[in-house]
Amino acid sequence: EETYTNVTQQCWEYFVDMMRNVTASELCEWKVISRPYSILQHCLEAWADHLRYGYPNTLAEQYIFQSHHRYFHNCTLQHQVYFDPPEDVLLAMIIAPICLIPFLVTLVIWRSKDGKAQP
Repeated sequence: EETYTNVTQQCWEYFVDMMRNVTASELCEWKVISRPYSILQHCLEAWADHLRYGYPNTLAEQYIFQSHHRYFHNCTLQHQVYFDPPEDVLLAMIIAPICLIPFLVTLVIWRSKDGKAQP
């Protein structure tokens, strides 16, 4: 664990060094920050795998949260982001039409047994 702690600190220092080249106006531009951010994430994940430490883990999450707090906290979304509904709502949206189909089939069969010719 101590080895992973030391390595993650080096990953963080390398990320901070790369972020020195990013101006304040570029901090929210994904094209600019994607490379340093991806390198940080890859470094944390690769070393965790190499040391058989498991990923994601608390220490890696702390560095990711720290990067967001330090560099990206003023970034706002310009476009509305759509999220999946909660699981119970999603389940209801899936099951309701499925349960409705047998009812409608039964209704059609029942109405067709009437035997009267339709005009």
